[in-house]
Amino acid sequence: MLLRKTVLVVSLATAALLASAGTATAAPAPVAPAATTAAAAANPVIVVGGLSGVAVAYEPIAARLRADGYRTFIYQLPGLGLGDIPASARAFAGYVEQVRASTGAASVDVVAHSEGGLVSRYYLKRLGGTATVGRYVSLGTPQYGTYVANIVAFLGLGSCAGIVACQQMTIGSAFLADLNSGDDTPGSVRYTTIRTLQDELVRPTGNAVVNDGATNVLIQAYCPLRVVGHLGLVLDGTAYTIVRGALVDGPVRPNCLAV
Repeated sequence: MLLRKTVLVVSLATAALLASAGTATAAPAPVAPAATTAAAAANPVIVVGGLSGVAVAYEPIAARLRADGYRTFIYQLPGLGLGDIPASARAFAGYVEQVRASTGAASVDVVAHSEGGLVSRYYLKRLGGTATVGRYVSLGTPQYGTYVANIVAFLGLGSCAGIVACQQMTIGSAFLADLNSGDDTPGSVRYTTIRTLQDELVRPTGNAVVNDGATNVLIQAYCPLRVVGHLGLVLDGTAYTIVRGALVDGPVRPNCLAV
């Protein structure tokens, strides 16, 4: 088990480094909106990528949102999320303002995967983002850290192989201590977290929840036979039905047969 998680960490770091070498640093482009629906009048939705997540990897969930009528944008983390999370959050704050300016919307909704959920939450909690975000939905975000990020150091390979964001996602890090001090859910934002028992990179999976009134959804609590991995959270139909419900402030009613 230890070896398998180690391989996952090292593989993720390697993939991130390779991808960052071949990826432009230009601001991510918006995904074109769909035809007129009730969602077209709703807040624009920003899909926030995770560690090593290139923008195109989030096209499947963006396409679902677009099909439901949402004005959808994909935000690729600066440097593919390898660097300092607060610095990424400051860059994200600027991107939110770009989206608001281009759409004329007062607020946006955020659907964030993995590290992107920490970037977005730091923006909300430390950078005044609660004034411009209506809904926050995280998918497999290590809100309270993951011991997978501790394994590289445990094996004597250095502190997360020098990847700053990995160090900050380690259980007990100074970054997480600061982020999780006080209220987990500041402002009038509606907070939803989505997690899966099969998440290979967020361990324990309970660390993907936040406190203080958030709606925390475990997929297998509703769909016990559903198998969804960490990356699968942005591809899975059942996970998307939870996202869609959260964006309309609806009850948690996952469709266990969704594709």
